[in-house]
Amino acid sequence: MNSTTQQKSLLTQAMNLCKQRKANLTPQRLEVLRLIVQQQRAISAYDLLDKLRIAKPQAKPPTVYRALDFLLAQGLIHRVESTNSYVLCHHFLEPAHTSVLFICDCCGSVIEHPTTDIKQILLELAKQDGFVLRHSVVEVDGLCSSCADHRMVTNSSAAVG
Repeated sequence: MNSTTQQKSLLTQAMNLCKQRKANLTPQRLEVLRLIVQQQRAISAYDLLDKLRIAKPQAKPPTVYRALDFLLAQGLIHRVESTNSYVLCHHFLEPAHTSVLFICDCCGSVIEHPTTDIKQILLELAKQDGFVLRHSVVEVDGLCSSCADHRMVTNSSAAVG
């Protein structure tokens, strides 16, 4: 499946999910989601606004923030707290999952993995203090495989030269 077909499939799934939930996925919210789906990395609200203004020059920051709030509430995207940016949730059909976001310090890519083990540990820790979890995402900084490979090649070349 090519990336355009995959993006259309994700948007269709999101539209169907919102319809099932009777959640109003307006054209503007759908456009913000489409812009996020197209990204290989997390994107900030202001970068989204800049992209949105290409098609809708009158778009204002509150428009984007309201759309992001809706998409977050529906579990369609994740907020990357450490970079104050947003990324598609690739597991939005699983409504209550805990994700680990691996964030590359070099290229900024974000890889999401759902995990039940970490969720169980968080639930047990929360229970000790009577804390009730609403939402949990774990962020891990490091290097993606491409950047790590590139860095190893660069370091090997420097060592030889």
